[in-house]
Amino acid sequence: MPFWLTLTIQILATVGAVLVTLWGFWRFVVRPYLDARVAELIEAGREIEPAVTRGVKKGVADTIRELPESALDGTVKESTRQFLKFGSGLFENGLSSFLGSAADLERNRQKDGAASKDSKDS
Repeated sequence: MPFWLTLTIQILATVGAVLVTLWGFWRFVVRPYLDARVAELIEAGREIEPAVTRGVKKGVADTIRELPESALDGTVKESTRQFLKFGSGLFENGLSSFLGSAADLERNRQKDGAASKDSKDS
C-alpha cells in the first residue's frame, strides 16, 4: 500500500473520530444541559410577572395606607385644581398659553431692542 494512501486513510479516520466525539458530546452532554436551563428560564419568566404585579399592588396599598388623610385632602385637591386650570387655559388660548399672546411677544421684542441699544451705547 502506498504511503500517500495510508496517510489519507489515517487523516480521514482521525477527522471522523474527532467529529463523532464532538457530535456525541454536543448531543448527549451540552444539549440536555442547555435544554434544562432554558426550561428553568421560561418557568422563572412565567413566575416573574404575577410576582411583580402582586408587589406593585402591595406597595401602592402600603403607600396609600401610610399617607396621612390631611395630605390626601389638600394636595390632591390643589393639584387637581392646578391641572384643570392649566387644561382650561390650554383649551381656551391654544399655544398662546405656552408662548404668550401677540402683545407679549411685541413687548419682549421692544425690551430686547432697548437692551441692545443700551449695550451698544456703552
